[in-house]
Order: sequence, then structure tokens, then C-alpha cells
Amino acid sequence: MKEFLPISKQDMEARGWDQLDFLFITGDAYVDHPSFGPAIICRVLEKAGFKVGIISQPDWRSTTDFKKLGRPRLGVLISSGNLDSMLNKFTAAKKYRSKDNYSPGGKAGLRPDRATIVYSNRVRELWKKTPIIIGGIEASLRRFAHYDYWSDSVRRSILIDSRADMLVYGMGEKQIKEIALQLSSGIDISLITAVNGTCYLTDSLDILWDYTKIHSFEEVRDNKKKFAEAFKVQYLEQDPIRGKTIVQPSGDIYLVQNAPAMPLTMEEMDEIYALPYMRTYHPSYEEVGGVPAIEEVKFSLVSQRGCFGGCSFCAIVSHQGRIIQNRSHDSILQEAQILTQLPDFKGYIHDVGGPTANFRIPSCQMQFERGTCKGKPCLAPKPCKNLTANHGDYITLLRALRKLPKVKKVFIRSGIRYDYLIEAKDEFLQELCEHHVSGQLKVAPEHIAKKVTDLMGKSGKESYVKFADAFRKMNEKIGKEQYLVPYFMSSHPGATLKEAVELAEFIRDLNYRPEQVQDFIPTPGSLSTCMYYTGINPLTGENVYVAKDAQEKKMQRALLQYRDEKNYMLVYQALQKANRTDLIGFGPKCLIRPMRHQKQLNEKRTAKSSARFQRKKKTEKKK
Repeated sequence: MKEFLPISKQDMEARGWDQLDFLFITGDAYVDHPSFGPAIICRVLEKAGFKVGIISQPDWRSTTDFKKLGRPRLGVLISSGNLDSMLNKFTAAKKYRSKDNYSPGGKAGLRPDRATIVYSNRVRELWKKTPIIIGGIEASLRRFAHYDYWSDSVRRSILIDSRADMLVYGMGEKQIKEIALQLSSGIDISLITAVNGTCYLTDSLDILWDYTKIHSFEEVRDNKKKFAEAFKVQYLEQDPIRGKTIVQPSGDIYLVQNAPAMPLTMEEMDEIYALPYMRTYHPSYEEVGGVPAIEEVKFSLVSQRGCFGGCSFCAIVSHQGRIIQNRSHDSILQEAQILTQLPDFKGYIHDVGGPTANFRIPSCQMQFERGTCKGKPCLAPKPCKNLTANHGDYITLLRALRKLPKVKKVFIRSGIRYDYLIEAKDEFLQELCEHHVSGQLKVAPEHIAKKVTDLMGKSGKESYVKFADAFRKMNEKIGKEQYLVPYFMSSHPGATLKEAVELAEFIRDLNYRPEQVQDFIPTPGSLSTCMYYTGINPLTGENVYVAKDAQEKKMQRALLQYRDEKNYMLVYQALQKANRTDLIGFGPKCLIRPMRHQKQLNEKRTAKSSARFQRKKKTEKKK
């Protein structure tokens, strides 16, 4: 019978289980859906014949919640959830977020800071010799010594601080199955050291023969140049075919990272997404309104993994890798038919994609023989001459999905790389505009100043302008009124006030009023974060300007929303500081009006508001 995995002793007894093989502890609410990593890992283990139970969001202030399913036979698996726990809790300004979409009812505060470390140490208090394996995005991106934005410090590997036995990085299905089989055959976890896509600690390197040693934790903590040098090695060796084992000393021990796990085959991907997920949150959350995060993915389809886009601020390259792994059409269509049978399906598939929706095939076929090119981007700032830009397979898939009974519309909401789209020169743009846009298409140029987009790993202004023109002409051709909604980012490394003003002028010329802008957040493990911390581009050794002053960051962000009255003083100060007072005035190119004019406007608004208030009071008095 299809059912949720056990979350209580009663659930275990109902299955006739006295003891679990593996206990999975997660910082998210329990959602049994293939968009949630813990659900996938648990279902993979279940398929392999292991007994798995889940404890979600345990109270970390004691060990009580951690032992409610008993001591597992083989090991404890720990993840902070779908997001890094610090990013989940804090904004770019280091303020508390008011909502946690991965918690019941969206309630914030149900997981600790650095959840992986806290959970793991609690388990170690309980069961000193039980194997502990950490994984998920938090562990994956903090596996080496790393810069932590929230404490403004370099922290050692999360594997050391957590006191776990092993760290699984990347998506983890291959690794966890291999580890589970070895543990079940009686092999001690200290001897499981050859699984690709894992890290472990050792006090001797005698068993290693082909590895690259990087600067120690102490060296990268105390020297930013050495931090950048160590990061460069980590970043460039992130390939399952050509990547080498990397060793980082820390005190009197060594962190050893084996090469990344091999990409999943199409058959392996199909098998993972065919597992018996319940496709929703556990019913115990119903009373508090469920788990908000399910709404974005409930009627969406993951068609592939991996991304060769190369955005410097993105963690995908360090987690899923650059090689595209895709599912078969049959697998995706079968899942789509399951969606159409759900009681609240209204005829709309919300998304079909992956980290980048239109990367359905590898950037070039040579990757499967020799890996991705070391230090050579596939797409930006200019496309590689070997890039295979083709949407044929994706178009065929989308057409098949549109023909399914009960399906009214298939949307594409995950990112579209428009620079890849215009390289392809096929009929995808027309397909997209005719069938897969709901009036607005969200895209992410992020910035338009060349100095910044080069550091971001983005294609730049010319590429966006070319696409925007093609999008407009295509909608005119098919007789539709549809709009682009571009996302922009402030304060990325390389962006001074000069570049922020340049972006504001571009927004002005678009006649666009962004409702949302993103202030750059230095998340662990990304290339941009290395630049932010060190002021160095690790790939070139060049110095990079970084806006760290809180006031300057506010000014850069305000410039992107210069029409918002509450930003007036920040924009005024930014233009003064950037020596761009030519943009203060009454001309068509000006961003804001002179201060005296603004004061007069404010006084008039205040007077009108006061008059309205007085009239309202008189009316109420008469009544």
C-alpha cells in the first residue's frame, strides 16, 4: 500500500518494524515529494530494501525528539533541508525572515541556526558509535573551509564541526545507496572511503595516491589570497570525469573530498522519479495550513538536472554539476498523468524544467568522454564554439505534454536562459510565446554593466536587448500582448555606484518599474562569495571591488527602484556621491527631481492628506 514513511513508533509498529535501518533527520517539515531532497533519499533507500523513518524539525534543545523512533541499526542521516539554515532564517541585511515556507503553516523559528551541526551533535550525544552521515545543500556547500556571511568569518568544514562520520555532497542518490549497502554488509563506516561524491576525515594520507592538496583551514582563515587559491582548485576540480581527490588539512586531521559522483543515466533518473511519493506534506500538518513550499512544485515537473550556465553566484555547479542529466519523455509524461489525477488539479502544469528550463541536452557531447572543460565556460560571456544549442527535444516534450487529457496549459516558470535561446535559432521562441507564457515571462539578466556581468558569468546587456527585441517581435507576430519581467541584483562584487547608476539608467530607458530586486547574498561555496570575502577573482587573481558598506549597499539597491518615493534620499545621495547630479532635474533622462521640488511635493501631499483626514473626522462627527 502506498503510504508515508514512519514518523512515530506507532507507524513503525503498523509496519511490523522493531527497529529502523536508517533514521533521517531533517530541518524541513516532512513533504513526500520528488522536489524535496530528503523524500528522494528516503525513497531510494526504501526501494533498496532498507527500513527508513523520518524525524522532521526536532526540538534541538534536548535529545528527546531525536530518540522517539529509537536507535537505527545502520546509521543516522542528517540534512538541514532544502535550504541552508542560515539563508532560510536571515535576509541579505541579516534580519530575521518572517516566514519559513518549508515549515508547517510557514512558521519561522522551527529549526536552529546551522541545523546540520546542531542535529548531528545531538545525535552524537545519544548514540556515540552510531554512524552519522550528513548531506543536503547546507553540508554540500560547506564541505571545505568556507566563508560564512552571517558570522563574517571563515569556518572550518562542517564535517568537523558536526562530528559526523561522513559527508555526502551533490544530490546523493548514488552515494547513499552505495554507503547503505556497504554498511549493511558489515563494513565499518571508517573504512568506507572510496565512494565518489563523499568527504571523510583522516589523520593519515598513506592510502591516497593521486590527490591535490590545498591550503589548510588555518591558512585560508588567516590569508585571503590563500583562500582564493584554495577555492580555485575546489571550483575547477568539480567534475565527475576529470576531477581529482582534494585534501585540505585542518589542525591535525585532513578533510578528503573524493571526486564528484558520476551523472545519473536517463534510466536512473526515471527510476528515481517513479518512486511511490505521496506528492504532498504529511497529514499531521493539515490543521496548521500545510507546508507552503508544496504550492510551487505540486503541479510542476523536473525534467533534468545540472546547469552549464555558469552563474558565479549560483551553487548548482557545486551541487548538481555542469553536465545535464535528463529524464525520458515517457517518464515525464507518466508523472504528468499522475498530476492530472490529483483532486485539486485544475488543468495547469506550472513548470517543466530544472535549474534552467531550456537546458534539456548537454552543452556538448564531449563532456561524457572527458568531462567539462576546465576553466572554460560554456555560455557566457560568449558562447563556446562547441556549444550545442538546440531545443528540439524540449519542444517535442512540451508538445506531448500539451496533448495530454485534462491538461489545459503548460507553463515554464523555472529560468529560461535567453542567451542560449537566441543561439539556438530554432522555433522554441514561438512555441514559448504561443503556449507557455501567462502574460509575463520572468528572466534574469541580473545586471547590464559589462564589468559586473563578466564577474557574474552572465552574457551582458547586448544579449538581453537582442532577446527582448526578438520577444517583442514574436508577440507582435502571433498577436499576443506579453511582457518581460527582468530580475536585477544589486551590490554584486564588481558593482560600484557607477555601475548601479548605469543599471538604473537602463531600467529608466526600459520604462520598467521593478517590484522586486535582490541584494547579493554571499551564500557558502559560490564563486561570487569567494570574490565578496577576498576581493579577488580566484580564477584570474585580479582584484575585485566589493560593496560592503551598509549605506552603499542601500544606495545601490535604492537606485534600482529610484521611482519609489521612500528611496528618494538614498538615490539623491547616491547620485551626489557618483558625481551624476546631471540625473537630478526635470529632463526626460533625469531619475529624480531636485530636492526643493521634492520637498514641495511632499508638503502638498501632507496637506492633502491632512485635509482628507479632517473631512473624514467631520463626516464621522455628523453621523
